[in-house]
Amino acid sequence: MRKLFYLSALLLVLFLMSSVLLSKFTSPPAQESITFFPINTQVKFKSEKTSLKLAENKAVIWRIESSLDQKAYLRQDAGFLYVNGRLTGKLGDWKQNTDRIIQERDIPVSQDALFQAISFHHAELHEKDGQIYSAQAISGDQLYVGKENSHTFTSFRTAKSSTEKQLKQKLNEQTQRMLRYSWNKAIRHFSIPLEKYQAYPLNEFNQKTKDQLPNFTKEASAKVIGQLWEGLYKNYFLGIKKQDGTAIDPIGSPIPLILVSADQTHLLVVTETADGEPIVLRQRIEGNR
Repeated sequence: MRKLFYLSALLLVLFLMSSVLLSKFTSPPAQESITFFPINTQVKFKSEKTSLKLAENKAVIWRIESSLDQKAYLRQDAGFLYVNGRLTGKLGDWKQNTDRIIQERDIPVSQDALFQAISFHHAELHEKDGQIYSAQAISGDQLYVGKENSHTFTSFRTAKSSTEKQLKQKLNEQTQRMLRYSWNKAIRHFSIPLEKYQAYPLNEFNQKTKDQLPNFTKEASAKVIGQLWEGLYKNYFLGIKKQDGTAIDPIGSPIPLILVSADQTHLLVVTETADGEPIVLRQRIEGNR
């Protein structure tokens, strides 16, 4: 009887051990994500840079790089590249126990184009006392590319010659016309009272709010920006979340318009899918005033 008891106990232990080992091998891999935590103002990015450069092989080199002043539990960078106002590419990477991330991609060029790149740099910091903090930074770049002939292209950031000024004006007007039409269609579709919001295109939002949002403290602004990018990553970068719960690839969608409510209670992200379906994402702002 005693032998039977020990045998049963041994079988139970072996079963539990095999279950643990099996769970280790069958556990789903960790998923990359950007999650906002309180900002640790003592931790800084040594460098954060998004760059666009025309190469000789009819391609624009899109590069995102950042370096923190210490290793972080989790480092994440996410970037969008818009060509003539529409999303053409995404770059995203995450690494554990590192301070630096570098990403690069070549984007083929076939016509006159306005390239606009926007990036968010994030660090998740785990302290010994169990507290979790964030560090964050933003960067961007813009490049005008013009076709000289069937074999060569030229590029510039600041228009100098009359030819460059004409190209800049043409590309700006074409891009803005498309964006205004898209945003206005969504605003009408969702009956958004625009007078109750401060409006920022995503590419301008980054620059205009680099220090702080109007009527928000610097600390509150950092929280709003961090939470905005958390929402953008989960509901736009990984796929545009539609009202029916499905997600669709954001490639081809226009630059989102960020609407911050005048009463500082929420913000809206206004865009549309590549096939023209209006989209609005709502995010609550809590305790930021």
